[in-house]
Parts: sequence; structure tokens; C-alpha cells
Amino acid sequence: MKSKGILIKSIVGFVFFAVILIISNLVLFTVDTTEYVVVTQFGRPVRSIVKAGLNAKLPDPVQALYRYDNRQQIYEAGDIELLTKDKKSVVVDHYGVWKIKDPVLFMKTVKNKTDAELRLSDVFSSVLGVALGQYDLSELVNVNRGQMKLDQMLSEVVRRSDAQTAEYGITVTDVAIRTLNFPEKNKLSVFRRMKAEREQIARKYRSEGSEEAAKIRAEAIKEQKTILSQAYMQSQQIMGEGDAESIRIYAQAFQKDPKFYEFVRTLEAYEKFIDDKTTVILPADSDLLKYLNSGNSRKN
Repeated sequence: MKSKGILIKSIVGFVFFAVILIISNLVLFTVDTTEYVVVTQFGRPVRSIVKAGLNAKLPDPVQALYRYDNRQQIYEAGDIELLTKDKKSVVVDHYGVWKIKDPVLFMKTVKNKTDAELRLSDVFSSVLGVALGQYDLSELVNVNRGQMKLDQMLSEVVRRSDAQTAEYGITVTDVAIRTLNFPEKNKLSVFRRMKAEREQIARKYRSEGSEEAAKIRAEAIKEQKTILSQAYMQSQQIMGEGDAESIRIYAQAFQKDPKFYEFVRTLEAYEKFIDDKTTVILPADSDLLKYLNSGNSRKN
């Protein structure tokens, strides 16, 4: 009898523990750090839990749980064709980063991720279309960073998208463009136009370069003439000073011994015009023949 009583107590204890465990599973639940939980009562949301931990609710079917990811999520929007302010058709491959801000509002409006991304697709395409229509293509694609306004445009897209998705309990944290391209049907004509524009710019640069080269050559020639003129003037001045100095020296020499000076100058004249092939015809009383005749008279 005693062992039978122990067995009954064990069974009762096990049943009680099982009942407690079942009730706990129906009433108690945990919230992870990566999720929001919305508690509904007969299908109507009554509260949201945004902090991780252990919580309690009424058992099903009175109250039910809906779990939503609270982390940032990426929506791959893909390619859409839009027009810029200067009427250029472009294909934009973009994506958006979003997260649930108000889980109750999210549940009431879009309910799940799939429906949320359908709304995001409409928002991103409309906001991007309006934003691109306010900028020329050269302000979105340019090698000059000073003329680029792509970051400014994307900041406006994020702000406007976030304002429109707030009614769904969603916040948009970023919108980025992977590629900005021309439609396939327009690429050939665009490339031809770009080539023509670059050739025009190249011709302009060559013309400006030729003009600048002509200016440089003209300046160089002018400077060359100025330098040669100054050099010639200096050389003439030096030659004049040399001639003056030579005349002064000759004058001093002549004053010291006029006859010897005359003799030396005559000999220098002989050296300049008399050689073995020279025939000189001069009057008999010429000063140049004086010393030659004197030499002949001594011989005789």
C-alpha cells in the first residue's frame, strides 16, 4: 500500500509538472534582441514589445504573437528608367536600406516584409523620378567633383522616402545607386554625341595652344631682338672706347717721337699691302716710297 501511494504521488507530481509546463508554454514567451513582438487579442494588436526578455500573455486563441525583424534590411529595387532635368533617359540600378520603426503600425498597414517591399518599390521609384527630374545628367555623372550633386540628390531621396514610409511604421535609412547607365537603344547615339563633344573640346584646346605658342614665339623673338640690340650697342660702345684708346696711345707715341712713329706706321703699311706678288705704282714723291728709295740709294 505504501509503494502504491508513492507511485500515485509521483504520477500526480508528473502530471502537475506537465500541466505547469504546458501552461507556461501557452502563457510565457521570450523576445530576442533581433526582433519586435506584437501581441494581438482576437486578431487586434493590443501591445508591442521592443525589448528582449521574458514576457507573458493570455493563451491562444485569446492572444497570439507576431514576430518582426528589427534589424536594418536591404531592399534590392533593381533597374528603372527615368528622365533627368535635361531630358536624358537613364537606367538607375538602386537599393534602399530600411527597418521597422513602429511594429504595431507596420502590422496594421503592410503586415509582412513582402508587402512592405511592394510599398517601398513604389516610394523609391516615385521619389527617385522626381529627384532626377531636378538635376542635369552632368550634375550626377562628372569627373569634376565640384560639379557633382549626386550625394545631395540621394540625401533628398532618403529624406522624402522616409517621410512617405512613416505611415507604414517604416524608416528609410539609406538609398544608394549602384549604376547609372543609358538605355541600350540610346547608348550608340549618346556615345557619338559624347565623341563629337570631346572632339570639339580638343579642337578648342589645340586652337588655344596654337595661339599661346604664337604669343610665346612672338615674345621670344621680341626679347631676342632686344638682347641683340643691347649687345650690339654695347659692342659699338666698347669698340668706340677701344678706338679712342688706340688713338690716344697713337697720339702719345707720336708726341714722344714723331719721326719714329711715322717710320713704324709706314712699315705697318708695307706689311699690309706688299708681298712677293704685289706690284705698286706710285708717284716718285710719295711718302710710301721714301724709305724704299732711301734703301735703294744706300745700295748705290
